[in-house]
Amino acid sequence: VHFFKGDPEFIPRMRPLIRLPILRKDFILEPIQVYESAALGADALLLIVSLLAPGQVKALLLLTRSLGLEALVEVHTAAEMDIALKAGARVIGINSRNLHTFEMFPDRALELAPLAPKEVTLVAASGLKSPADLEPLLAAGIRAFLIGERLVTQADPGAALREFIGG
Repeated sequence: VHFFKGDPEFIPRMRPLIRLPILRKDFILEPIQVYESAALGADALLLIVSLLAPGQVKALLLLTRSLGLEALVEVHTAAEMDIALKAGARVIGINSRNLHTFEMFPDRALELAPLAPKEVTLVAASGLKSPADLEPLLAAGIRAFLIGERLVTQADPGAALREFIGG
């Protein structure tokens, strides 16, 4: 498994500077990482269904909420969506990228969105490069987006975000 190469210390460094919720986007595999996320000041963490057994998803989700955090539960297939829903996920990220092969499936969020009840917040992730990419997702009822690569590959990520939002 390739990791995101983030630094957990980014969270306490950013906490005093911003009011927005902070997501610890890391591979959370063990309960100690959930406790660590809370201690670092994160508001939410990432649980990737393809890396966890169904029981782990539920246990880590319950622990996360018991500490006052929320989890973005990431799925890539209908079977993973089922696991996330059965675990009680309230925020589900649909990743268009298969994390094992890195193959992209641009319509994955559109395919899986109808499987989630309306009260679940869906987040489309990966491959979102322009405001036009958001239009079909918005039409499908998806209102949240994880846009990373498009921004971090730019010399000025802030300017790229302003351009993206303004577009």
